[in-house]
Amino acid sequence: MGLHYAHLTLAERRTIFRLLQERQSVGSIATLLGRHRSTIHREIARNFHHSPVRDRWGHPERGYYPVTAQRLADRRRTRTSKLARRPELCAHVVQQLRAGWSPQQISGRLRCLGEPPGSRISHESIYRYVYGPDGRELDLHPLLACRRRRRRVRFGRKPRASPIAPEHAIRFRPAEVDDRQVFGHWECDLVIFMRRHGKANVTSLVERTSRYHVLLANPDRRPVQVIGRIREVLESLPAAARRTVTFDRGFEFLAYRMLPAPAYFCDPQSPWQKGAVENANGRLRRHLPLDSAPEQRSPGGWVLF
Repeated sequence: MGLHYAHLTLAERRTIFRLLQERQSVGSIATLLGRHRSTIHREIARNFHHSPVRDRWGHPERGYYPVTAQRLADRRRTRTSKLARRPELCAHVVQQLRAGWSPQQISGRLRCLGEPPGSRISHESIYRYVYGPDGRELDLHPLLACRRRRRRVRFGRKPRASPIAPEHAIRFRPAEVDDRQVFGHWECDLVIFMRRHGKANVTSLVERTSRYHVLLANPDRRPVQVIGRIREVLESLPAAARRTVTFDRGFEFLAYRMLPAPAYFCDPQSPWQKGAVENANGRLRRHLPLDSAPEQRSPGGWVLF
């Protein structure tokens, strides 16, 4: 018997059927299959076929049949989503999505309220519902901040060789950055737009402790241009307010040596390692969507420097 439990397969169920026809005991069947005898007992009890149909001699058609047992087992394992089972919870989630809430905010708020009982749901379940058949029928995916028609694959292409020095990897970043207790640690990302609007883009710069958000308009994505604007902002701050800056591995940040603060870079395909700016950009996209240009719209209450 293995260390990890695995469901019975159709081949094993056929073996159980054959051995039952040979009138073998449950213990011998379990030994032959390498299973616990309780597993075989439960299998026969759960999937024993009862039918009111009788054959021409008047005998009822009942017994253990492997194909029928497999079908019954598959039916039990097929579970509908929590939102499909709870219409009132589904209506609340859809209402909050239409009000501009993100799945993380909806899940977190329900967790804080704790009522009604059983109303908790993870943000992953909400995302699966949005991108599932029911969510597509309601056209819910445009309500998300990213507005993607399909969810991104978990793993992208393999990383290529990078000109970034190994000592600037995020694993060498000071440990105090993770605690968010010291002011002066920044995260940076680039907000880009559709090609038909030209090369203009916006640099998004967020301080991890205070969430202070700075937006910088750029005419293009040249590294010297992008890093130059960031340097202007950091040099206007005291040294204690510009301790580190964290980037992803985009080519527009390759001139990082120009900065007056140490720069660190996320691992390949790991933008979540600079979650403060990623979360801020998600909110920013509501005001600066992909199909707009930075000179056409600016977020309310913010100024593009």
